[in-house]
Amino acid sequence: MLKQLLNTKEAAQYLGISKAFLERDRWAGARVPFIKVGSRAVRYRLSDLNDYIEKQVRFSTSQTVAL
Repeated sequence: MLKQLLNTKEAAQYLGISKAFLERDRWAGARVPFIKVGSRAVRYRLSDLNDYIEKQVRFSTSQTVAL
């Protein structure tokens, strides 16, 4: 069975970024969607991570907004 909820470390590995990036992202306003489970646990849905990846597609290094 495919694991649908990933912890911060697993999500960072999946995206190829640091765990610290995701922690700062949550603090700064969450460009990468996450789910709070209870009062402390943070999880990421695989579908949200894939959507985030798709929104990052650019056709030029100077492009700031996805087409």
